[in-house]
Amino acid sequence: MQLSNLIEEMMQTPSPIRQIMKMASKKNIINMGLNPDEVISYGGGWVGHHSPESLRKKYMEIAGDGQKFYHAGGYSPTLGFDDARRILANFEKKLFNVNAKEENVIIGQSSTQLTYDLFITLANDNDTILLFDPTYANYPGQIKMALKNAKIIRLKVLDEEIWQYESADTLSEKFKEIYEKEKPKIVLFPSPDNPSSQIFPEEFVETISDVCYDNDSFMILDYAYKTQVFGKIPAYFSWNPEDKPHFIGVYSNSKWGRGLGRRLGWVIANVEIINAMERAQQCSILCPDSLHQMALTEYIESGLKDGSIKKYLDEVRNAYKNAAEVTVNAIEEYMDMPCLEPQGGLYTLMKVMEDGNEFVKRVLKNTGVLFIPGEGFGDSLKQAVRISYGPLVENIHVIKEGFKRVAEYLKK
Repeated sequence: MQLSNLIEEMMQTPSPIRQIMKMASKKNIINMGLNPDEVISYGGGWVGHHSPESLRKKYMEIAGDGQKFYHAGGYSPTLGFDDARRILANFEKKLFNVNAKEENVIIGQSSTQLTYDLFITLANDNDTILLFDPTYANYPGQIKMALKNAKIIRLKVLDEEIWQYESADTLSEKFKEIYEKEKPKIVLFPSPDNPSSQIFPEEFVETISDVCYDNDSFMILDYAYKTQVFGKIPAYFSWNPEDKPHFIGVYSNSKWGRGLGRRLGWVIANVEIINAMERAQQCSILCPDSLHQMALTEYIESGLKDGSIKKYLDEVRNAYKNAAEVTVNAIEEYMDMPCLEPQGGLYTLMKVMEDGNEFVKRVLKNTGVLFIPGEGFGDSLKQAVRISYGPLVENIHVIKEGFKRVAEYLKK
């Protein structure tokens, strides 16, 4: 059976994200001769807190109302329901002072799907895309699938020697140098970052924005962890789409609302890009999920009025901040290996001083503790692992136990 040349090639280099999820699967754990109930995993790129109870009740109300449930089974407009787009714009206005309107929003199946459609909307097959090193492991595969002949270039943002991210000035100069040489059509990065949970300096992000604007390129900021910043909120979290026509924000409720399996995402950008995205989405998913839009719209609208949504987000943010502190303290106490101080999100990076892939296999086999090899996120992490405290946020005591196990094994 002859499949497409593209998919045959892609199958030879499987998605690091899927490989991560397979490694953490119950079946793989059993095949390694381990008891799944005894395994401690720092591998998951997902959140472990519970969704808002009032959001769950919105789903129950819709399911319990015959007429509402009937409407939830119908098509929504390709851009999403007007009320949903309006309330998502209002959500950003209330929380981050983003001056977006309904027409600046398109709702999709997920941020993953919307990012894929953005590649098709903004770039041609032979264009250049700039990613950071390290960065989210799913981007390169998506680019390859959407733009087969696109050139991917990397801006190294981590100083491997001192195990810290470069300064704003250094990053800005390195970016201007690589931009001048390569002229990328799209610059894409998350902040807070995956896999490092670092927040990129305002001066550096301003430099990217200015250079992209002056050279007719696009800047895409992945806001997956926007509500999970532990300290000062960066100014670029408040950028307005019509003021910066080259700037696109990609969002979802996967992390803050634990909607990982209830997939829904949205993009906020200037009207011209939103209208172009509508045409792309007509060919990819046709329209976003009606039930999820209805439930989220009702939840956000009521939560903004009574203040419950801000209270919920504050509680969730503090829980992950605490989990991050417990993780870093445990690494310092037991591992004596360099790691990054999380500034938001779910992760830290630990330098293991050897091949990360071999370290992960050896540690898992001998201790039942799972880390994720860093190499899938960029060449700068070949001797590192990504550690996620996200799934353990409601089981903090487990975090410390895992590092204690590993340290006892390594001492032998």
